[in-house]
Amino acid sequence: MARPVVGIIGNSYLMNDQYPTHAGGTMNSDAVSNVSDCLPLLIPADPRYVSVDELLEVCDGFLLTGGRPNVHPEEYGEPATAAHGEFDRARDAITLPLVRACAERGQPFFGICRGFQEVNVALGGTLYPEIRDLPGRQNHRMPPDGTLEEKFALRHVVTLTEGGVFHRMLGAREVMTNTLHGQGIKSLGENVVIDGHAPDGTPEAIYVKDAPGFTLSVQWHPEWDAANDPVSRPLFEAFGRAVYAWAEGSRAAHLQRTA
Repeated sequence: MARPVVGIIGNSYLMNDQYPTHAGGTMNSDAVSNVSDCLPLLIPADPRYVSVDELLEVCDGFLLTGGRPNVHPEEYGEPATAAHGEFDRARDAITLPLVRACAERGQPFFGICRGFQEVNVALGGTLYPEIRDLPGRQNHRMPPDGTLEEKFALRHVVTLTEGGVFHRMLGAREVMTNTLHGQGIKSLGENVVIDGHAPDGTPEAIYVKDAPGFTLSVQWHPEWDAANDPVSRPLFEAFGRAVYAWAEGSRAAHLQRTA
């Protein structure tokens, strides 16, 4: 049987400050292929080229990746300021309705960093533009200098809810993670449950309550060294199992319709 397809949400970039591209980090494809054991498919997240209905049909699950552009604050009813940084409105137009559709259908998605924030906004939540400017919060942004290994190094503990989804999956109440984000959750979207916090209270792990499928999202970047990291690997393995289950159910339904 062919491996199920995971749509990896791409970001819009200018290559060499001139040539427009859609791009996705190699580490996302590596985690999906080698840990989730699914076929990675990079999605040009732009409604000029793809529709949500087409993506739901072609892909079995979705990886909502991180990226430099942020969700535009107009998506949660606030004006844009310099603190909100760069935007990718085309990606907003695809991912926000995609999250809502998947949460309703039970089609698996795994949100990472910006993807984590997209899930909250898609379901009616809001974001802080800059976590480090809030009283008592630490700087969660990527270190400006150093190698990739140094930038993605484990930097703080995430404390998980006793008996919660992440605690049961990871087998520990406290896990070490990297941190490379500027924004964070301000108010929660409908049925969004915070299942883990950083030491300064910043939400780091969420899921959608009562959704019929896999809806886990994290504020850190588990795609880094996913095959070897003791926190990342179980997350991508569980995501892969959910994608396989969806694909098998979809194929069985298709056979029934065509019999």
